[in-house]
Amino acid sequence: MNKTDPGLVSEELTDRLTEVFDLVGPLYRRTQRKVEQDLSAEGLSVGVRAVLTLLHKHGPMTVPQMGRAQALSRQFLQRMVNDAAARGLVQSVPNPAHKRSSLIRLTEQGQTAVTAVIDRERAVLRRASGDLTGTEIDACLRVLSRLLEVMGDVDVD
Repeated sequence: MNKTDPGLVSEELTDRLTEVFDLVGPLYRRTQRKVEQDLSAEGLSVGVRAVLTLLHKHGPMTVPQMGRAQALSRQFLQRMVNDAAARGLVQSVPNPAHKRSSLIRLTEQGQTAVTAVIDRERAVLRRASGDLTGTEIDACLRVLSRLLEVMGDVDVD
């Protein structure tokens, strides 16, 4: 890198960030296919898995909150919540902060299902982490978090 020309440094870094995007897309699609294959035995979709994981991580949420968190439309999330509710994995409960927007929470069956999914996924990720250092993972998280921040709020409705 040429430290005397900030424009050149910026262009080189921009090119490197493009490489990150070029890897993230296929990684996301392959991961989604792998998750779909693993979930098909349980009859769960990737969308229902996303709902269960959000609720597992953050506790009860409204459908609009889930949509904002995942940059997905409320309509899509509502369909996934309905699917999960039909399977007994989630339930609606009154929301003290908003009378018209119920909170969605995991049922005991939902908690069991999402824990099994997370445990399986962690076993796969253990294989990937073998030669990576904590510093490398921290750097990766920093870069991806910054890119997500730069993309800002996306209107998904």
